[in-house]
Amino acid sequence: MDLGELQVFLMVAKEGSFSRAAERLYRTQPAISLTIRKLEDSLGQPLFVRGARPVRLTDAGTLLKDYAERLINLRDEVKKGLSELEGLKRGELSLGVNESSIHALLPTLAKFREKHSGVQVRVHRMFSRDIPHEVLNYRLDLGAISFVPRDAQLLATEILKDELTLVVHPKHLLAKKREVDVPELGEENFIAHSVESPFRRRVIELFARNRTALNMPIEMPTIESIKRFVQMGMGVAIVPRMCVRWEIEHGWMKEVKVRQLNMPRHVYLVSRRGARLPHAASELMRILREE
Repeated sequence: MDLGELQVFLMVAKEGSFSRAAERLYRTQPAISLTIRKLEDSLGQPLFVRGARPVRLTDAGTLLKDYAERLINLRDEVKKGLSELEGLKRGELSLGVNESSIHALLPTLAKFREKHSGVQVRVHRMFSRDIPHEVLNYRLDLGAISFVPRDAQLLATEILKDELTLVVHPKHLLAKKREVDVPELGEENFIAHSVESPFRRRVIELFARNRTALNMPIEMPTIESIKRFVQMGMGVAIVPRMCVRWEIEHGWMKEVKVRQLNMPRHVYLVSRRGARLPHAASELMRILREE
């Protein structure tokens, strides 16, 4: 079994067809079939359900697919590491974030780009729950999340302490107050995030404990759209402070402290424990430690 065979296997799995895989790899279908047969013989297991349209993986094939992707990504990691030996004049940095955790990295990424403009920075937005797996499988160099993953193969380094905060339009009646209690918010229209999260549930529970209605007539798909609606005077919102710091500093939104709202958020940078970081990822970590 070699990486070439695994590449053919992954292409057939992706395309669901031996003939389409042959076209994508610029090879003949008999050559693709022979490669898969050799791989199956070496493993002693059938990898595809023959006769199915599209071609389906067997249980053994499903298991191999995960390991094959890791091996191919490891090979790419080696190539990337070698190219980065040129003093970070080129290379690639791959980060996984959700829509809020990216805000914790923006200042550091700006400094990184100033020092290493030749490095391609790729930031991939995804669900937080998927980021640890993508880091572990070498699809990402680093990931920014708001929880410590349970997998012992991963290392979580805290990079920011944040909190949830209430923001309102500068001309809103609440903008004149420095602090409010939860019961004072029962008549407000909250612009909520449409994605479920532990912090959303905690806010709902907080209002329930204080016997206060939490009116959420508007649900938006992104934090940016939530901020925009607040600036339009369409309602108020509870969001991570790091996501609205810029708007608060410029006076585009007003922050109001809620006495009972004590929900700290920690942002962690996740990496593979014991593994050598690529030069670009290591440099990003160095800049973060200096801040």
